Amino acid sequence: MSRFWTPEMSLEPQIQIATPPTGTWVQTERAAHERWSILAVENPRAAALLHVIIAKMGRHNALVASQETLSTLTKCSTRTVRRSLQVLKEENWIEVRQIGASGTVNAYIVNDRVAWSGARDGIRYSLFSAAVLVSDNEQPDTDDIGAQPSLEHILSLHRGERQLPTGPGMPPPSQPSLDGLEPDLPATSRDDPAQ
Repeated sequence: MSRFWTPEMSLEPQIQIATPPTGTWVQTERAAHERWSILAVENPRAAALLHVIIAKMGRHNALVASQETLSTLTKCSTRTVRRSLQVLKEENWIEVRQIGASGTVNAYIVNDRVAWSGARDGIRYSLFSAAVLVSDNEQPDTDDIGAQPSLEHILSLHRGERQLPTGPGMPPPSQPSLDGLEPDLPATSRDDPAQ
């Protein structure tokens, strides 16, 4: 009995997207599939890498990842990843924006004529918004990951919600009269029998 892949079956559990993309679907152009099939024959590693980038990209068609992380995900060397990225860039599948001086971490922006996720009118903002792919192996505190205390949860109100006060609260504020401005109204008391 064959088993189909589901999103719960992660290829590499130690690699996670820091800010997951919204939704589980991406859209592709039919014409891009025809070109993609040719790419798969001519350069299978580049075609596989393109699948990984598209699967991990954010809603503005961009992904920030290191070449080492992409190497782990595609199960090939970083040299092969670099060559594949060059093919994808030269053939206009992706645009590459370097992050940092070394050039090993980049923002990869997928051509919106190939695939997209989210609203198409936000595609050109992809240079400013990206999914960030993070690998445990590249972190300086790899041994401590998972052992840190939980972050403090900050409550927030959603549109249309109101905070309801709870607990005993404080007495209402009162201000004593100012000197010389005391009220001079006559006062009566119900306990006084003379009145």
